[in-house]
Amino acid sequence: MKNKAMQVRLSTEVRDFIDARKSLQLASIDADGYPYASYAPFAIGEDCLYVLLSEIAVHGVNLQKNPRASVLIVEDEDSAEELYARIRVNYAMDVQQLEHGSDDWQTALDCLVQRHGDRPGNLSKLADFKMFRLVPTHGRYVKGFGRAFHLAGKTLAGEVLTHMTDGHKPRAEAANA
Repeated sequence: MKNKAMQVRLSTEVRDFIDARKSLQLASIDADGYPYASYAPFAIGEDCLYVLLSEIAVHGVNLQKNPRASVLIVEDEDSAEELYARIRVNYAMDVQQLEHGSDDWQTALDCLVQRHGDRPGNLSKLADFKMFRLVPTHGRYVKGFGRAFHLAGKTLAGEVLTHMTDGHKPRAEAANA
């Protein structure tokens, strides 16, 4: 993005949007290559997201076997001005399972407890719950029609934001292209 002030403003906007949400939509891949959609409460780390998932849950198993996922954090339907253009950010994520009791695991748990109260701490005492760090490879921030931005880089707010200008065209024009 050529305008540095706009880049900073949009990066802040993305971070504020994520911070205002408590759960994310999570798409993982099962052993047969099929996508599986679910959700999970999350916490924000240093350019990553943390989730605590049971290995009894399908998404917990999937992430252990295939450490890639897609994450969608989306505006609530009830507060959206336009249902077809809800504000959202989505990411392609590399997934790392954190070793129970490690410093990284404790950092993740502290973040989850701070954000969600005692529940993550209680769940973490159960052997089937695993901690995952989700690290973005790239993403997209959409804040309405004609206002979509590619997020490049391994950060939640994007190291480089690019306004996506190739978009909607009238059907007749698109057929002639």
